[in-house]
Amino acid sequence: MVSPAWDGPPPLGVVVDLDDTLYPQAAYLAGAAVSVGRAAGDLGLDGDAVATALAACLAAGSDTGGTIDRALLAVGVPEAALPDLVPPLVAAFTGHIPDRLDPYPGAAAALRSLLAVAPVGCITDGNPVIQAAKLAATGLSPLLPAVVITDDLGGRAMRKPHPAGLTVLAERMGVPADRLLVVGDRPTKDVAVAAAVGARAIRIRQGEYAAAPDTPEAWAVVDSFPAAAELALGVLVAPAHSFG
Repeated sequence: MVSPAWDGPPPLGVVVDLDDTLYPQAAYLAGAAVSVGRAAGDLGLDGDAVATALAACLAAGSDTGGTIDRALLAVGVPEAALPDLVPPLVAAFTGHIPDRLDPYPGAAAALRSLLAVAPVGCITDGNPVIQAAKLAATGLSPLLPAVVITDDLGGRAMRKPHPAGLTVLAERMGVPADRLLVVGDRPTKDVAVAAAVGARAIRIRQGEYAAAPDTPEAWAVVDSFPAAAELALGVLVAPAHSFG
């Protein structure tokens, strides 16, 4: 693979997103929808219908609020009943602990190759309990020595592209924030947060946002995490101090 031109100081570390970067988030969402369906059945609803409707709502935009509300309305639940039904179903969603989430092919090997030459960290948005469970289920935790779940820093307001999470992660990695190379699937989050600290990004076209416009523009655009790692390895310079 031919690397795009790189001018200026080279990166000293790599930061990766989690959802739809290291594993397909659709697998997690499918399992969470099933858990909600089971809980809906316990509440006297048609659990299969609720699970199907929720899966459709999540496919239309998994990080928008009110997906369970919309799913219940779609199966004919009266709006007046939502206040009693939504909280236990939200609890079922957030309480879903996947046994395993298979990473994208080659993701683990690509992380190992990056770790061999530079610090590697992960930044991810979302409910901290959910994101931690996802990461554990991928089996990739040992390959990600530094992890920041942005909601831990102050809730949804700290999510990418807010720079706080990336700044904290850079400190933990021992690398200046503007010398990081960020790898992720969403331009408006992963590419934008890199730009917010003066860093660069590689955008991966996969997952829910594969068709999203390349705005803001990344340093490079690829179709897989191993391809992103290959580009990163071509420009990385290991820092003089130890890391890991």
